Order: sequence, then C-alpha cells, then structure tokens
Amino acid sequence: MIRILVYLAIALAALAPSIAHAERVRDLGQFQGVRSNQLTGYGIVVGLAGTGDDNLEYLTLAMKGVSGRMGLQLPPGVSPGLKNAAAVMVTAELPAFSKPGQRIDVTVSTIGKAKSLRGGALIMTPLYGADGQIYAMAQGNLAVGGLGIAANDGSKLTVNVPTVGRISDGASVERGVATGFEHGDVVRYNLFNADFLTASRVRDAINARLPGMATIEDGVTVAIRLPPGADTRASLMAVIEMIEVEPAETPARVIVNSRTGTVVINSAVRIAPAAISHGKLTVRIDEEPRVIQPGPFSEGVTAVEQNSEIALEEDGNAVALFEPGASLAGIVDALNLLGTSPSDLVAILEALKQAGALKAEMVVI
Repeated sequence: MIRILVYLAIALAALAPSIAHAERVRDLGQFQGVRSNQLTGYGIVVGLAGTGDDNLEYLTLAMKGVSGRMGLQLPPGVSPGLKNAAAVMVTAELPAFSKPGQRIDVTVSTIGKAKSLRGGALIMTPLYGADGQIYAMAQGNLAVGGLGIAANDGSKLTVNVPTVGRISDGASVERGVATGFEHGDVVRYNLFNADFLTASRVRDAINARLPGMATIEDGVTVAIRLPPGADTRASLMAVIEMIEVEPAETPARVIVNSRTGTVVINSAVRIAPAAISHGKLTVRIDEEPRVIQPGPFSEGVTAVEQNSEIALEEDGNAVALFEPGASLAGIVDALNLLGTSPSDLVAILEALKQAGALKAEMVVI
C-alpha cells in the first residue's frame, strides 16, 4: 500500500506542472465586511437522566437565577438537586446579512462535570457578540452523537463525545450586523493568502470585465470602485465573484507534523545538487557468562568466566544523488529507494535545509 501511494504521488507530481487551472474570484478571497460573526452564551441544559453537574456552585446560582426570572423564589439556604442539569457554553456563527427572525445552528458543550447531554434540552439562552450585545436567543432539544454509560462497579463505556451536542436551527436571530457594503466609494476584496501575482491577476480579470474599476492596494487587497446603491452593487459583485482567475503557484513549502510524523511536500519544492547517505548503525553485545568448576581433589575454587560477543551491523548504506532542480517526483523516488521512515525523512529534510540544498520553507506543526 505504501509503495502504491508513493507511485501515485510521483505520478501526480509529474503531471502537476503541466496542468493550468483557473479558480473563481469567490474561491480566492472575500469582500471586506461580508463575513460571519461568532456568538457565545452561557446556558443550562435540563432533563438529563442523572448525568448532570450535581451541586456545583456556579450551576446552583444559575438555576436560582432562572427560577427567579420565572417568578419562583427558592428559600434561603436551599440548594436544588441538579443531577439532571448541566452548565454549558453555547456557540454559534452568525452569517453575513442575517436578519431578525432567521434561524441558525448552535453547538452546546459542557463546562463542568456532566457526563452526558443526551436527552437534555437547552433553556432559553442569549448569545452575545464581541461587542457585548445580544444577537440571538437559543433554545431547544439537543442532538448528541455520543453515548456514555457507567455500572455500579465503576466500569464505564464511552462512545464518541457525549458532552457536546447540537441544535439544528436552535437560535433565532434578534439583531443583524451592518456590513455597510452599499455605502462608500470603494468595495475592498481581500485574498485569503497574500500574493502580489494573484492580486494583479484578479485586478486584470476584473478590469477586463469592468474596465478601470479595480486597483491594487497591497498583496492582499484589491479596491473596486462600484456605484452606490445596494441593488447595483449586489449585481456587480455577483458578476465579479464568478470571474475565473489563474492563481499564482503556491510558495515551496514542506509541512512536518511532529506529533504524527506526517510529512507533506508540495509540487513547488526544488532541490539543489546534493548527495544523501542514509543508514542505521546497530551494535549488539551479547553476554553469556560460563561457570568454571575446579578439578576433583584440587584446591581450586568455582569461578565465573565472562564470555562476550560484539556484533556490528550497518543497514541502508546507499547514497542518493539529487541533480540540479530536482522536483517532488525525484525527491520522493530517491528517499523511497533509501527506505526512509517518516521520522528519518524529517531528519533528512532538515539536514538538506541546513545545507542550503532545500529550496523551500519548512513549517513544523
């Protein structure tokens, strides 16, 4: 299977440089201000089958507050039993141009010792934006994909994550976020990744369709002069989003995941002339002491004679030579012939980088 994957990577790398692909403007970036906003809130899930937070103090205070809002005042010193309730954090994403009355999905996660949210219902919870204003109200029954059970002897079984649930269309939007895209003289388009060549190609493609409207502000932003008015701007922005542009080739990068040993090399990576010798030196020492008995009727004593055997093995003593400008196909092919493991591959790439032969940025995650 590994050999098949390596051959597939080599084949794809060999084909990659010859394939010209175009992408829509909408897939390369987005218009400034036309974005989603994050919402958060603190709430309580009730109706749990004994898997809640029990008598945690912050949950007790929250339940007293909820009871007070509903006109029920608990006697002083009385703490409600809360095994059927859990304190949770509620998160949601408010899409651009959301209007009051629209519905959005919410995610509910425990913040205490609750074992499971299965079967619970979220009490009406306000969701706040970064400015501290309420933008939505969440409430509803949770859909939990996980399962957690426990027996009397202490044994437990957990499937997936039962402490996180989701409510589809669980929040109602109460306030919209003004984008201001219909006002001003300029609408700014921002690339997801900074690149001067891609920005210039986006400008040229827009000007070919709408002459003289686009200019470059920096490696990310293209300023587009559009006439005022929401209807006119929306129509022109729809046209601009569907324009196809051939983006610039991505920078040469080698991505290394130090936790899993995964190494990803993109097709732009090149190697300067270099030779690599990769091998493993193994030294094995075997100790087999022998007991020596004295002869009969002699004055000798029993002794232990040391018997040691030392063996040295060196595997993988091949040398790989990279020609000038070697591409991804050559790199993968040569390192595969050396029989390198993922951890060895990381060490080889780091050595090539230090030697100045690896023409790429190394990113360790």
